[in-house]
Amino acid sequence: MSELVQFAKLQRQMRADPGEMVPKRLAFTMFALMFLCVALVAYAKENDVPKVGVLVEAPIVDQLEIVVTGDRVGVYTVHDTDGNLLVTSSDHLAGFIGVIGRVIERDRKVSGVTGNPSMMVVRRDNGNISIIDDSVGLTVELIGYGKDNVAAFAKLLD
Repeated sequence: MSELVQFAKLQRQMRADPGEMVPKRLAFTMFALMFLCVALVAYAKENDVPKVGVLVEAPIVDQLEIVVTGDRVGVYTVHDTDGNLLVTSSDHLAGFIGVIGRVIERDRKVSGVTGNPSMMVVRRDNGNISIIDDSVGLTVELIGYGKDNVAAFAKLLD
């Protein structure tokens, strides 16, 4: 019987104040952080604080014009503008080509681009590899994707 009484007492304590699910200090701190972030952004915009930590596009030192096509299975092929097969996404360590192919295909569909225009794979002066699709105004800087993924496109330029 005493276990039943303790259980009932515990249930009453749990139902005592259902309105305060988040402690007031935590809620106040969250709103203070939100206000601080908005204030910092407003200050930076008002005083023209220069952007830091923004990728600077270095000059292009090497480039290759390619055409990427995909099939219903999801295998993407990369050809040069003369029609020579360069690589397929099913090749060893080339799956990232399929990922980028899917992204480009989706952007083109959303933008209403018809056909399959070519795009550029470029190596920049600082060593970064980029993919530039002028048909939708997309530039993908391949940084932070892992060395094998970047190497899949870098091999096209070598």
